[in-house]
Amino acid sequence: MEAEAVVEATDLEKAYGETVALSGASLSVAGGEVFALIGPNGAGKTTLVRALTGTTDPDSGSARVLGDAPAAIDRDRLGVLPQEFSPPDRLSARELLSYYAGLYDDPRDPDAVLADVGLADTGDTWYEDLSGGQQRRVCVGSTLVNDPDVLFLDEPTTGIDPAGRRTVWRLIEDLAAGGTTVVLTTHDMAEAERLADRVGLLADGSLVARGTPDELVRDHGGSSRLTVETAADLDAFADLEFPVGRPERGRLQGRTSESAVVVRDIAPAEIGTVVDYLEDRGLEYTGLSWAEPDLEDVYLALADRTELERTDSGGGEAADEAGADDITHAGETA
Repeated sequence: MEAEAVVEATDLEKAYGETVALSGASLSVAGGEVFALIGPNGAGKTTLVRALTGTTDPDSGSARVLGDAPAAIDRDRLGVLPQEFSPPDRLSARELLSYYAGLYDDPRDPDAVLADVGLADTGDTWYEDLSGGQQRRVCVGSTLVNDPDVLFLDEPTTGIDPAGRRTVWRLIEDLAAGGTTVVLTTHDMAEAERLADRVGLLADGSLVARGTPDELVRDHGGSSRLTVETAADLDAFADLEFPVGRPERGRLQGRTSESAVVVRDIAPAEIGTVVDYLEDRGLEYTGLSWAEPDLEDVYLALADRTELERTDSGGGEAADEAGADDITHAGETA
């Protein structure tokens, strides 16, 4: 039986003058799920979050959170961290959280929230004297003082150092494990891959793909790849017949950059075969790296596809030029 949706958007449309921010965006998020929205700048992520939290009225379509229209939700049940958030500078971290806690009927202890975001020792520091990452963690904490059932986080870890980022990640994981539903936007694919039960890619105002990270990688990530870094003239690497991989994909058709070539669809055990092949032909290389596709590959593939579709009205020339510098292989569909 499918879990009941806690957050729903159906065919949301929103334009600001001539700029279309949302174009038929739809999603459904179950209770206790972490759903990550990814996409390029201007794709509509923030507008979608604002429509779901009742701070923007869509031109058409509908949104529901906890069974109600966003503007009708009991605010004690909702936590929202906007992308831009500037609380008063001349309050301490503890005073800020105490202020926000005072807006709710049954708030959490501000000191407990400070501990949750890894700032237990900085409660008396003025907000303006905190580092940018510490300020962002205080902002995250401000969304937690009411112990919300649904949490919207617009790029929550922007500007936070790696250690602080891991603290926030563990906090989000713990919240979800306790039943909190989380919708977040991020440009950090590692963040989305670690935290999200499902990911949605937003492009041109609509969700062009959604699924678990593993599903998206399987369906859109492409094949494994071996990157061969070289200081040699890349013309020496053209038209090679590598003796590994699927026969129809063994011929290198292009180059990725001025300092690397890529062999796709290759298993780790076959790397030695490629090395022997290059050394037998006197082709020098400075580094080798093998990788499986990941969520970043999905992001780039789908974003590139959307961009090509956007420019396709200008004819096939744009697509031809876009593919000229890509590594492709005979029989492989871009």
